[in-house]
Amino acid sequence: MIKSQITLKQLEAFVGVVDLGSFRKAASVLGTTQPNISNRISTLEETLGVILMHRDAGSVRQTEKGAALLAIARQILWNAEAFLEAAERQDLVDDRLRLGVTELIACTWLHRFLRRFREVYPSVSVELEVGLTGEIEKKLATGQIDLALQTGSFDREAGRTIHLRTYPYIWVAAPALAEANGTNRSMVNLLKGPVLTHGRNTVASKELARYAEAKRLAMNQVVYSSSLASSVQMTVDGMGFALLPAALVRDQLQSKSLVEIDIEWLPSPLEFYARFNPRRVPRFVEIAAGYAAEIANSRS
Repeated sequence: MIKSQITLKQLEAFVGVVDLGSFRKAASVLGTTQPNISNRISTLEETLGVILMHRDAGSVRQTEKGAALLAIARQILWNAEAFLEAAERQDLVDDRLRLGVTELIACTWLHRFLRRFREVYPSVSVELEVGLTGEIEKKLATGQIDLALQTGSFDREAGRTIHLRTYPYIWVAAPALAEANGTNRSMVNLLKGPVLTHGRNTVASKELARYAEAKRLAMNQVVYSSSLASSVQMTVDGMGFALLPAALVRDQLQSKSLVEIDIEWLPSPLEFYARFNPRRVPRFVEIAAGYAAEIANSRS
């Protein structure tokens, strides 16, 4: 019996330092201090009688024995969480979920996802970051977030990718603006006045630029915004026609503060995914990804 000679906190520290590349980063993620992380690993090495990693200035290198033990340490941590899950005591999982989402999710179903997750894992705190897909993907790749809810396509491998939902785009405008422009609406006429849309580097904006170039249409009236919420508000205020995801303006369409406009061209729909690295994250991250798929496809 090993009794209390080896603890889960020691194994967490070991895995954390390897994954994040430094004692300081592991301490930050595990919610403790750098000396505590160092002490846990030193105690683990002393108990085992082996060196798990070499500490060089500004870097950490696993030993051959450390690399051999790492996979087993991960499995032990995974099994400990599975044990609590089988006992229906997920409330005893005391950890944190570093979550990265795009603004569309933040403006639509994020709060329902968080409520669902916290019902099952009340002791897991959530650190939320809302940003552009490229920024989220980079942080996922470098281990700064655990779970990314983002659009495709991908520049970096994640390990596990789960499709969430497809979001089509629509053209919308304030009722007064739509009425003033009559029924003769086309891309030619639309691009003669202000057109509101989000980030210049988004897939939709790039497709719009290619379409305009092919049709030799001017793009000088297109107004880009990094904030979807701002784009919606500017559209409600009558500042121009807007190309936005339909899910984002559902409430405005229902309240009739915006109306949908029938135009001959639309960009490709947005495809959303949950992405995580199962080798580097706790078991509950995969559970959270499943909740995201469940909530994204619900219509409530």
